[in-house]
Amino acid sequence: MEDAYARSVSEVLDFFGVDSSKGLTDFQVSQHARLYGKNVLPEEERTPFWKLVFKQFDDLLVKILIAAALVSFLLALINGETGLIAFLEPSVILMILAANAAVGVITETNAEKALEELRAYQADIATVLRNGCFSILPATELVPGDIVEVSVGCKIPADMRMIEMLSGQLRVDQAILTGESSSVEKDLESTIATNAVYQDKTNILFSGTVVVAGRARAVVIGVGANTAMGSIRDSMLRTDDEATPLKKKLDEFGTFLAKVIAGICVLVWIVNIGHFRDPAHGGFLRGAIHYFKIAVALAVAAIPEGLPAVVTTCLALGTKRMARLNAIVRSLPSVETLGCTTVICSDKTGTLTTNMMSVSKICVVHSIKNGPEVAEFGVSGTTYAPEGFIFDNTGVQLEFPAQLPCLLHLAMCSALCNESLLQYNPDKGNYEKIGESTEVALRVLAEKVGLPGFDSMPSALNMLSKHERASYCNHYWENQFKKVSVLEFSRDRKMMSVLCNHKQMEIMFSKGAPESIISRCTNILCNNDGSTIPMDATLRAELDSRFNSFAGKETLRCLALALKIMPMGQQILSFDDEKDLTFIGLVGMLDPPREEVRNAMISCMTAGIRVIVVTGDNKSTAESVCRKIGAFDHLVDYVGHSYTAAEFEELPGTQQTMALQRMALLTRVEPSHKRMLVEALQNQNEVVAMTGDGVNDAPALKKADIGVAMGSGTAVAKSASDMVLADDNFATIVAAVAEGRAIYNNTKQFIRYMISSNIGEVVCIFVAAVLGIPDTLAPVQLLWVNLVTDGLPATAIGFNKPDSDVMKAKPRKVSEAVVSGWLFFRYLVIGAYVGLATVAGFIWWFIYSETGPKLPYTELMNFDTCPTRETTYPCSIFEDRHPSTVAMTVLVVVEMFNALNNLSENQSLLVIPPWSNLWLVASIILTMLLHILILYVPPLSTLFSVTSLSWNEWAVILYLSFPVSSK
Repeated sequence: MEDAYARSVSEVLDFFGVDSSKGLTDFQVSQHARLYGKNVLPEEERTPFWKLVFKQFDDLLVKILIAAALVSFLLALINGETGLIAFLEPSVILMILAANAAVGVITETNAEKALEELRAYQADIATVLRNGCFSILPATELVPGDIVEVSVGCKIPADMRMIEMLSGQLRVDQAILTGESSSVEKDLESTIATNAVYQDKTNILFSGTVVVAGRARAVVIGVGANTAMGSIRDSMLRTDDEATPLKKKLDEFGTFLAKVIAGICVLVWIVNIGHFRDPAHGGFLRGAIHYFKIAVALAVAAIPEGLPAVVTTCLALGTKRMARLNAIVRSLPSVETLGCTTVICSDKTGTLTTNMMSVSKICVVHSIKNGPEVAEFGVSGTTYAPEGFIFDNTGVQLEFPAQLPCLLHLAMCSALCNESLLQYNPDKGNYEKIGESTEVALRVLAEKVGLPGFDSMPSALNMLSKHERASYCNHYWENQFKKVSVLEFSRDRKMMSVLCNHKQMEIMFSKGAPESIISRCTNILCNNDGSTIPMDATLRAELDSRFNSFAGKETLRCLALALKIMPMGQQILSFDDEKDLTFIGLVGMLDPPREEVRNAMISCMTAGIRVIVVTGDNKSTAESVCRKIGAFDHLVDYVGHSYTAAEFEELPGTQQTMALQRMALLTRVEPSHKRMLVEALQNQNEVVAMTGDGVNDAPALKKADIGVAMGSGTAVAKSASDMVLADDNFATIVAAVAEGRAIYNNTKQFIRYMISSNIGEVVCIFVAAVLGIPDTLAPVQLLWVNLVTDGLPATAIGFNKPDSDVMKAKPRKVSEAVVSGWLFFRYLVIGAYVGLATVAGFIWWFIYSETGPKLPYTELMNFDTCPTRETTYPCSIFEDRHPSTVAMTVLVVVEMFNALNNLSENQSLLVIPPWSNLWLVASIILTMLLHILILYVPPLSTLFSVTSLSWNEWAVILYLSFPVSSK
């Protein structure tokens, strides 16, 4: 029943055909179960494992590599090659692809956990009325029409419509669903609001939320997928994971590279058609196969096989650094996405604030000797921990607050007129509440005030264990004053009272809405001497003024506290007793902003990142928080910058677009609004980070370019996110953005490095084919260079130090290419030099080397006709391993100098010294040692078709390689 909130109780009961005094019959239960289904979130259809695996190979570069591996293997078999040589190249390629596929499968499997975590928010049991009897049943057996009873501490088992109030009030904590910082009071009245959001449906109890005060009965109106939790699940299922900006750029680059590779391969094959019939090949077909093999080698050379592994490694290094900053990354690509974030949509409750109600202001009457004198005190501490101090209006800390009469009686009243619990959870290492958050805030206040006499000494309380300290002062007052009778809070009175017995004296403590308490007070307790004086019109006006200041300007949630000496022996309270009270004081509380958020906001603005605060709370409360954290510092007024979700939805299309560009605050939102906001911003080409901690945030976290969950948040939010803030600190996001920008810059550098290296290899093979000289490099040598020689320095480039002004630049545009314009031309020139130097080394050995044959250049160009004519040299000279070893070593050494070029984007080694990145220096040394290893260790030199080199050959290699270091 979708509109139960707008229907009367009798209409809802009639719809399901249920008697509120008897509940459903067994027949109706089975009928409704068939009609509406079970009260469980259905299992989503999992992607088959084989599909996940095949999905990882759905990439153009990967497909080209697979084709190259297969062709290489087939050609080896055609040429009669067997053993390790035939399998080496295709095996290495396939191993790389398998490793990358494994990483992808693991990442995608983890993404499905968010939906599973939703089930943790379903209640296990429910108290249900059936066949006229109450019984406790598994929540999964509930059907629409069931009458369920709920009380304090109950987790709501399904979406339900209130039908009967069994206490003065019922309050529910809906923070995980709506993000409201305060619990919500529920009632029986039907809702008439149009386009009602969850916050407007005050007669509906939502699945997964928790009752914090009161007792009531309700009728089930929705189960399983047809609940608020079910709609969140559906929203998450409809959300496709967006490709990160880097992934998009790499895909674009891969497509471009694939086209270039295909063109060059075809060109090389066509250019050499005339050589197909050369006698050296043994026929036209074998000649065609020979040059096809060269084209395949060209493809292997052009594709940076190590790129996926190096990107993954660099991002993994980034995640390790970010973990030290308390930012735990769940999705590797999201590390880089942070660097181009343009908008952060931040949840308010629990993200910018602590989501823990805390008393921040106290107002009492000091004395009236020289006219009404009202004293205000500030209270520090923003969590449920009993840690904090009380300060006077000059900012001086009170050493013994309990020595002041009003503060002492405030602590008594806070501890006694209270039905909540505060306890320490050793597993989580924090203090937790049971019950109403405002009542817990009063318990914490009682702990901060302390006790009179010796017990108030801070050292005495600090010696207690955290478990004992949680409610030590509260337990002291509960032992001193025995509760006799309680008048629960009701909506008409807006107050609660408790009768206590203390040393043959009966005292009533009351707390409630200031307007209700102050109007019932005839006396006031003075803070200077503990005397009681009559309340007059002047004092009443002064207290009203302070209340309006607390509630209006400072948007604090206010409670007034009072007491009354009762007749000796009274054992029960009536509503008539709640008059002629003595006013103790006024307390103002709020869900306080985190202390470090203001500086984080300033950093975001400096970095060109806009922050939009998104919350389910009401507009005035949210605007107050935004003022405190600096979100409105750049605004003269809030018009056009602060909207409720309903106001935003009512705007015409063009005005919505304008509003999105100026918006700083969106209030009264529900889950669908958050997801809608993310989509709208993404449509404007914004890169959106969404922070949150509740179940209600999960769809938006999943939809955003990067979802950031709080460490103390729900498991659902964490599972749907890309990153988790272990310290719940909004400021950590700013540090993570700086790290993300640095990682992108380094990623860009090593991608350019690998591209220039591969361009060099392509130029080398292409030029050799055009000139008609022997194969310069074997495919296995190309693989060695691509994976090991290029891979280690490329990974080390990821350790380049970030620029000092990394957070002063505006976010880069998503459309910005990884390699473009002037930089592409520059790296093309460098790549061309690398290729030409490699060919030059190869030719040098044949023509000029002291240990070489010193052939005329024309003989080298006509090497393939050697067997058919008389020569002064043996034809076997063209199978010598020295020239390809020289060429391969030139390629390796020139790449080492090229790696040093990538210490900076625009400066050479003359400006940036190599030791600015010791990891890069170490990787170059290691790479050279590995290269020397394969040159001088016989089994390896045979495998890679290389041989040892003389000092003279090394000197020429260095001479050919060094020029690249000056760019």
